[in-house]
Amino acid sequence: MRLHWHRRDLRATDNRGLTADEGPTVPVFVFDRDVLAHAGPPRVAFLLDALASLRTWYRERGSDLLVVEGDPAERLADLVDEHDADTVSWCRDYSGLARQRDQRVEAALGDAVTVDRVHDALLHEPGTITTNGGETYSVFSYFGKKWLDRAKDDPVESPSSGDLAPVSGGDLPTLESLGFGEPEATVPAAGTDAARRRLDAFCADAIYRYADQRDYPACGDRDEASGCTSRLSSHLKFGTIGIREVYAATDEAWAAAETETERDSVTEFQRQLAWREFYAHVLSNQPGLVTENFKTYEHEIAWRDDTEGLRAWKNGETGYPIVDAGMRQLRDEAWMHNRVRMLVASFLTKDLLIDWREGYDWFREKLVDHDTANDVGGWQWAASTGTDAQPYFRVFNPMTQGERYDPDAEYVTQYVPELRDVPAHQIHRWHELDVAERRDLAPAYPDPIVDHAEARERALAAFEAASDGS
Repeated sequence: MRLHWHRRDLRATDNRGLTADEGPTVPVFVFDRDVLAHAGPPRVAFLLDALASLRTWYRERGSDLLVVEGDPAERLADLVDEHDADTVSWCRDYSGLARQRDQRVEAALGDAVTVDRVHDALLHEPGTITTNGGETYSVFSYFGKKWLDRAKDDPVESPSSGDLAPVSGGDLPTLESLGFGEPEATVPAAGTDAARRRLDAFCADAIYRYADQRDYPACGDRDEASGCTSRLSSHLKFGTIGIREVYAATDEAWAAAETETERDSVTEFQRQLAWREFYAHVLSNQPGLVTENFKTYEHEIAWRDDTEGLRAWKNGETGYPIVDAGMRQLRDEAWMHNRVRMLVASFLTKDLLIDWREGYDWFREKLVDHDTANDVGGWQWAASTGTDAQPYFRVFNPMTQGERYDPDAEYVTQYVPELRDVPAHQIHRWHELDVAERRDLAPAYPDPIVDHAEARERALAAFEAASDGS
C-alpha cells in the first residue's frame, strides 16, 4: 500500500507522483498550520475548491481523498500505520520551508517506510541547468536559452481505478474552521477542468498575439475565453494542471501557427514559463532570498518608514491612476496583470522608497497565485536587489507607463470608477494638473501623494549612498 501526499500537485492527470507501480494508492492532503500561517483568504478559498475537484475525481473512480489537519510528520505517520503502507510519495517543492518540512516528515516515517520524492512541478529540476562551472545561473538570458533548447518530457498518464485504494474520506474543512474569513476578491474557479478551459482557449487564439499584446493590461480580460494573458498562474502554483501538459499544448500551438510572427509569439509565452523556472532554481539554491537581498550593497538601503504611504498604496489611493488600478484589481480579483505588478512594485520601492518585503507580504496575503519563488524574484527585480534585477537608476515613470500601455485609459477606468468621466489624456496628465482642475474633473480621486521626479531623485540618492557610502 502506498500513500501519496498531495501538496502543490492538486490533480490526478500528468502527475508523476501517482505513476509509481507500488500497489494501491491512498491519496492524502494535510492542512499544515505552519503553511497556513503564510496564506491569505484568496489562496485558501482556491485551495478548497481545488481539493473539492480532486476529491470528486477520486470518488468517481471508487477511491477518495483523505484530508486531515495537523503536523504532516505526525499525521502521515499515523496514516501509514492505519493503512499498513510501506511507501509514501510526494512531489518535490523547492522552498526552504518545504525542504525542512520534508526532512522532518521523512525522519518521522523512519527506515521501515520508503519515501519517494518525485520531480514534478518544473520541466527542468534545479541543478540541471547550470553554468559551465556547475553554478546556478543569476542571469536569465543564458538560463532561458538553455531552458528553451532542452527537450521537454511528455505528460504522464492518469492512474486507473485499479491503482487506487478503495478508501472513504470525510468532509473538507471550511474557510472559517481553518481560521480565515471570506476573501474580499472574487476568486476564480479551481480544478483541472477549469485550468484546461483556460489553456485550450488561450492556445486556440490569444497565444498568437501574446508577444505584441501581453503588456497591455486592458487586454487581460478575466473571462477565460478571451484576453491576452493565459491566467494560468494560479493553476500552475497549485498544480491543478501539469506543467508538461501546458508545455505540450504550447508546442501544438506552435506547430499550428500560420506565420513566423505567430510562432515567435508562442515562443515568447514559453519564455515566460522559463522565467518561472529560473526563479525556482534561484530560490532552491538560495532559500534565504525570501527575506534577504540577492544583490549585496556596501551599506543598508535607507528604506523609509512611511505608514501613510504604504496604506495609500495598499488601498489604491496614491493619485497615480495605473498604480491605483493595479492595486484595486488585486483587491477585486486576487490577481494583477504582470506589467502592472512591475509598476506597482517600482512605485512602492522607488517612489515611496519602502522596503520590498512590505510589498511581498501584501502580495502573499492578497494574490491567489502567490508563488514564493516568483514573487520574491519579481519584487527583488523591481527593488534592484535581486538576480538579473532592474538597475536602481532605471525607475519606472508611472504616468508615461500608463500612457504607453493603457493609452485609452480602459484599464484605469475599469478599476478606478472615480476617473470614468475623465478624458484619457487628462488621466495621463493627472500629476501635472493643478488642484482646481483635479477637483473639477474627479473630486473623489486623490491628488498624487508624491512628486515622481522628486521621489526618483530621492531613490537614486538612497541607492547611491548604499552603493558607495557617500
